Amino acid sequence: MKALVVAEFYPRADDPVLGIWAHEQARAAQAAGAEVHVVVLHRIVPPAATPRLQRPGAALALARHPRHREIDGIPVTYTRYVSPPKGRAYGRWGAWAAPSLWSTLRRLRHEFPFDLVHAHNAVPAADAVLRAGVRTPLVISEHGADVFHTALRHPDGLAAIERAFGAARLVLANSDGIARATQELGAGHTRVVHLGTDLPAAPAHHTGPPTLVTVGHLVARKRHADVLRALWALRELRPDLRYVIIGDGPERAPLEALARDLELADRVEFTGQLEHAAALERARRCHAFVMPSVDEAFGVAYVESMAGWVPAIGALGEPGPAEIARVGDGIRLVPPGDVELLAATIDALVDDPVFLRDLGFRARETAEASFTWEACGRATVAAYEEALGG
Repeated sequence: MKALVVAEFYPRADDPVLGIWAHEQARAAQAAGAEVHVVVLHRIVPPAATPRLQRPGAALALARHPRHREIDGIPVTYTRYVSPPKGRAYGRWGAWAAPSLWSTLRRLRHEFPFDLVHAHNAVPAADAVLRAGVRTPLVISEHGADVFHTALRHPDGLAAIERAFGAARLVLANSDGIARATQELGAGHTRVVHLGTDLPAAPAHHTGPPTLVTVGHLVARKRHADVLRALWALRELRPDLRYVIIGDGPERAPLEALARDLELADRVEFTGQLEHAAALERARRCHAFVMPSVDEAFGVAYVESMAGWVPAIGALGEPGPAEIARVGDGIRLVPPGDVELLAATIDALVDDPVFLRDLGFRARETAEASFTWEACGRATVAAYEEALGG
C-alpha cells in the first residue's frame, strides 16, 4: 500500500519541530506496513509577524529550502506556492497551492504510484488535493484548525471544509469531540485515531525545587499567562516553585514582560524552541506539565510528558484533555481562566511528593496503554485499508 501524505505543517530545515506530529504519524504508518511519501505545501511568503526589514531575507530563505529531503527514512517533497496573507485569505490557500501541487503530483506518480492520499486538515491540504484534480481515495486527518479557526472565521474556508469532508472516504479525528465536530461539518465516515508518544525506558531524575513545565507554541490560546498568574498566587506558599516554558512564538515578549511585572523573572525560564528530543528530555525532568490551553483538539505534549512519568494539567471542556482523562489517570482538568483553581491544583500536586510520584506512574500507564506511536501506526494503516475497501 502506497500512501501519499499532504501536509501544510511538516518539519523544515530551519524548523525541525514544525508539524512533528504529522511526521511521527507518517513514520508510525510506515513502520506498520505502509509505504509513505510526504508532500509539503511549502508557502514561500514569510508570516505577517515577520518584521518588515527581515521579510526579503526570510522569503529568500523559504524559496531556497531544498525541494527534496529524506527525514528518518521518509521521502519528503516540498512544493512551493505563494498566497495572500492568512488573515483575509486562508480559506482560499488550497486554491493557491493547487497548481504547484498538481505539477508535483504529475511528476511524482511515475516514481510513487500512490493508492490513496492522506491530507492533514481540510484547509488547505485536502482542498488543494481536490482542486488539483486528484481522484485517488482521500483520507483527511482533522487536528482542530478547521473546526476551531477556519470554519468560524473564513466563509470560503467553511465551504472548502464541507466540500473536502464530503469527498473524503474517511475522516480521522484525534479525539471523540473532534469527530463529532467534523460530522457537523459534513464528514460522513469518521474514525478516532489518537496521536502518540515514544516511551522512555525509565523516569528522569527530578532534582532541585518543584518545577512546572509547558511545551508548546507561545500563542494566547495556550494560556501560559494563567500559569504565571497561578505561580504569583502561590508566591508566599510555594516560594521555591519554578516554571520552565519551552517553545517560541508571538507571545514570548508579552509573557516575559508579565513575568517581570509579577516579580517572577528569577523563577521562570524561557528556553526558546528546542529540538524535539531535547524538549522531551527537559520536560521529563520537571515535576508537572501544565498547559490549560483552549481550542485543544488533542495535545501531543500532554501524553509525551505523561509517558515520562510526569502528570499533567489541562483545561476542562477541551476535546483533547477530556479524551486523555477519559481513558486513564494522570491528568487533572481545571476550567480555563480560573487562576485560583489552577493554583490550588498545582499546590495539591507539589504538596505531597508520594502522591505526585504515584500520579506520575498512573500517567505513564495511561500513555503506554492508549497513546503510543506504534498503536497510532496500526490504527492509521487500518484506516487506509478501510478507505481503500470503501
